[in-house]
Amino acid sequence: MSYTNRRNKNKAKMVLIYIIIAIIIGLGAFVFLSPTFEKNSPKISLENEIFWNLTSPLKVNFTDDNEISSYVITYFDDNNEIKLDTKTLSSSKGSIDLNIIAPKIDLNAKTNNAMLKIEVSDTSKWNFFMGNKASKEIKIKVDKKSPIANVLSNSYLIKQGGSAAVVVEVKDENLKDFYISFNNEERFELFPFYKDNFYIAIIAWPIEIEEFQRVNLVAIDKARNKTVTKVPLYIKELKAKPDNIKISDKFINKVSKNVLMKSGYDIPTSQAEIFVKQNKDVRKRNIDTIKSETRNNMFKEKVSKFDIKEFKQLPSSMTFAGYGERRHYTYNGKKIHEAWHLGMDWASVKKAKIFTTNPGKVIFNDYLGIYGETIIIDHKFGLATLYAHTSRSVVEVNEEVKAGQYIANTGSSGAVFGDHLHFGVLIQGIEVNPSEWLSKYWVRENITKTIDNAKKVINSK
Repeated sequence: MSYTNRRNKNKAKMVLIYIIIAIIIGLGAFVFLSPTFEKNSPKISLENEIFWNLTSPLKVNFTDDNEISSYVITYFDDNNEIKLDTKTLSSSKGSIDLNIIAPKIDLNAKTNNAMLKIEVSDTSKWNFFMGNKASKEIKIKVDKKSPIANVLSNSYLIKQGGSAAVVVEVKDENLKDFYISFNNEERFELFPFYKDNFYIAIIAWPIEIEEFQRVNLVAIDKARNKTVTKVPLYIKELKAKPDNIKISDKFINKVSKNVLMKSGYDIPTSQAEIFVKQNKDVRKRNIDTIKSETRNNMFKEKVSKFDIKEFKQLPSSMTFAGYGERRHYTYNGKKIHEAWHLGMDWASVKKAKIFTTNPGKVIFNDYLGIYGETIIIDHKFGLATLYAHTSRSVVEVNEEVKAGQYIANTGSSGAVFGDHLHFGVLIQGIEVNPSEWLSKYWVRENITKTIDNAKKVINSK
């Protein structure tokens, strides 16, 4: 064979080798990079140790970068081995939510060393086309006992837009969550009170909820055992006072536009839309801010006594608007919006000094849309007071204020023309009727006596 032929043959071999290497590299890259051959095992959402009451379904989620092909769920304890669920999926999914049904065993028998074993496979071609597998053993702490949740004392009645006090006992070694619910729509936090396992809340009947259904004490443990106890309250509906207010171009141009601009909103083209945006959108955002700021910053540690006195009206002032007025706004003879008035409006001389009645902590001090320059003071128990439309503030956020302390001056900031104070009372961020909290009799009969009666019950235990 000639030198040239040998050289060509060697070149051909080298080319073939390079092609084979390229094919191998390409196949390797395909295997390693293709989603078909993804290497990540499925994920199982349950922790390594869980609580279960063996009655309610257990929620679990399986996820995978590709798709899930099958799963097996087995329950073990000292006396049982039970397959709870096993399935090969005909239509695969990358995420599956399951309710694991508890095994049918003697729930009265003491159950020790319970465990779930979960095995999940995906549709990947990795691992010699067998796919990726995840296996997890989950220790189960069986808890079949519901929390103790007793109402010890509560106010006699609650009015729409008003307040009431509730003192309760809640106890469970695996307690997860507990609260007071109003119509299953509004949640009120309970604060540690007086001694361990006892709690207090001042609750509200939000004025916008017309129908009273039920107030409940709710306690849930980590095993999802749940106790619901009714809070017995008589009710009294609110007789709303209608108030018709004509909106002028002057108000829209000088007030509504200014509120929208300072609140970061675009200005609509029509006069009516400008007012509605200010009175609807900005108002809603302001109310949401009041609620979130109050709930995020209210005092939550143990309290042992209630020493809040009835609040006082702005000195030498006249009341020209009350809580619960249903305001109907008209423009050029046509109704364009309506809203609740949620505080007391007091007017005195311009830039009158504002004083606190009770000690507390300043938790908010800022511009707040329709409320203008606003101060919120927390008084513990989820109770706070709001001072809106101020012209000058002499306190700062996080400052502790004393009873009778000068905190600000009245003004006309926000969605108003005239100088006055909008005084609001907040229960966990919800504006309630200040008239109740301005009455010495009401505070004594509805709050102080409820707390004193609860202490007697606690001390007798």
